[in-house]
Amino acid sequence: MIVTSLLESIPALAIGFAGGWEFLIIGGIALLLFGNRLPGAAKSLGQSFSAFKKGLKDSEDDVGELPQPPEQGESKS
Repeated sequence: MIVTSLLESIPALAIGFAGGWEFLIIGGIALLLFGNRLPGAAKSLGQSFSAFKKGLKDSEDDVGELPQPPEQGESKS
């Protein structure tokens, strides 16, 4: 019974996900704290994404170069 009365005393807005204004406030605080590091982080993320895409393309090219297995009707002689 104590838990039920405690939960009823907490406003419904305090329980749940953050809304638009909360994200704006959190983003503003993050920008103030980490603003000078964001360009470097974005550059690093872009380079990582480019390297990932290049690796995917290279692996697709390698798979395309694999020898094809012989057909069922062909003999090896």
